[in-house]
Amino acid sequence: MSEERRAANFIEEFIDEDLASGRYDHVRTRFPPEPNGFLHIGHAKALCIDFGIAEKYGGKCNLRFDDTNPTKEDAVFVENIQNDIEWLGFSWDELHFASDFFEKLYEIACGLIRKGVAYVDDQTSEEMRKNRGTLTRPGVNSPYRDRSVEENLDLFERMRKGEFPDGSRVLRAKIDMASPNVLMRDPTLYRILRCHHHRTGDDWCIYPMYDFQHPLQDAIEGITHSLCSLEYEIHRPLYDWVVREAGFEHPPRQIEFARLNLTRTVMSKRHLRRFVEEGVVAGWDDPRMPTLAAMRRRGYSAAAVKDFLGRVGVAKADSTVDLALLEHCVREDLGSRAPRAMAVLRPLKVTLSNWPEGFVDEIAMENHPDHPEMGTRTLHMGNVLYIDREDFMEDPPKKFFRLAPGREVRLKGAYIIRCEEVVHDESGEVAELICSVDMDSRSGSEGANRKVKGTLHWLSAQDARPCEMRLYEPILLEDAPEEAVEEEEGEETEAPAADFMARVNPDSLTVIQGLCEPCVAKAEKGKVFQFLRTGYFCKDPDSTEATPVYNRTVSLKDSWAKANK
Repeated sequence: MSEERRAANFIEEFIDEDLASGRYDHVRTRFPPEPNGFLHIGHAKALCIDFGIAEKYGGKCNLRFDDTNPTKEDAVFVENIQNDIEWLGFSWDELHFASDFFEKLYEIACGLIRKGVAYVDDQTSEEMRKNRGTLTRPGVNSPYRDRSVEENLDLFERMRKGEFPDGSRVLRAKIDMASPNVLMRDPTLYRILRCHHHRTGDDWCIYPMYDFQHPLQDAIEGITHSLCSLEYEIHRPLYDWVVREAGFEHPPRQIEFARLNLTRTVMSKRHLRRFVEEGVVAGWDDPRMPTLAAMRRRGYSAAAVKDFLGRVGVAKADSTVDLALLEHCVREDLGSRAPRAMAVLRPLKVTLSNWPEGFVDEIAMENHPDHPEMGTRTLHMGNVLYIDREDFMEDPPKKFFRLAPGREVRLKGAYIIRCEEVVHDESGEVAELICSVDMDSRSGSEGANRKVKGTLHWLSAQDARPCEMRLYEPILLEDAPEEAVEEEEGEETEAPAADFMARVNPDSLTVIQGLCEPCVAKAEKGKVFQFLRTGYFCKDPDSTEATPVYNRTVSLKDSWAKANK
């Protein structure tokens, strides 16, 4: 085996075994999202595994939308999912929708009825739940379990025609109501559901369940390895049963891997949808969300996301990854390529009392300290400028090396100034600083060698442009176990009564009105800058010509890197 093909994780070990044994002579995977929301970082892990495995083995990967639950699905989600996959740099081989195969799936279901392994059940959902039993108590057979094939076929056809109310009947597999695996106790295959479908309209009023449709779709498409998250391990016997009973000669092999969990982040679409619907966030692409669209809007690159997922790796056991690792990957990516600029988030006016009247100095600033090829830009300096309010204290502590009464600091790339007077407004707040400037201390001049302890970013009145800054913090106040089991595929289970909304961080978004350089104000939407001493910021689509809007991508502080030295 070549170095490139050496197995790097347990999934690849299984695939190598299958290829060596002749079980398969090629590799075909699939990424099967349900189009009921935007993809999040957890889906990205599955996506990279599905496409990455196919790429590594010279195989192919299909994109399939498991659109069997029309109550929450929409064409908007379909489009966004495709955009996300392309943004990450992947291309699918075949594009499928489960809805394209509804007729085929119906025919297979009829075939199972004819084989005597499926039946129509008239029990209510409450009766079915009660009769399913528990982990320690076997279930009870349905009183309708022994209906004749002819009666079941007739009832199933009438279900399709819409003769019965929603929820009044279901089609169930006839397996074993005493099975130790509760999922094998005559699971539901079809339910009656009158709901407009985003692709098939009102053509169907019965829809296949995920545990029926998904394995069959894999088999129909010729998938060799069905890769899914760990919670589907218990579904594997049912997956194999459905494919086997349907008569497919070359069943796919299901392999499970650990899902991705992040600290202080919700990774369930059910909860994310609730955030959107209840106005906690502005939409699926709100930069506080863990969706790929939100990360893209916030300024994350595809390279940073893939670097993070590569570091997380593929494991068999679930774990929670520190959000700081993702932010570390983003900083590493942006640090090497984002141009530098200056912005003042909370402006404090500074007047230079001894600045030559009418004089405007031109200050050349490099766009990146490590990339001279990125060139320079020119800033202007006059007698009025702005610094960040956090860079001044009237009564500073011992190790505060920024500006204070009687203290000196250097303005980045420019001059040394000294605070001579503090002007307060009527409420007693600091409104303005009167400073003197050492005209012989200009950066690059002979007098520039005089040392001071602090260097501040700044903007002149000539260059300052109004700018809205949006500062983000984690969406949750604290970490907590997930309340719904829902990953890159399949339908969500019912959640416990505990309310995630109680853990929502009320300070996850702070909007402030600041100032920025002209180049920042004029930049195209999506452009990322490092604002000196502040963090990385990305220009938001909400920007207008009059007011640019910048999202803080990530701060400069890297707690993960420090903790892992």
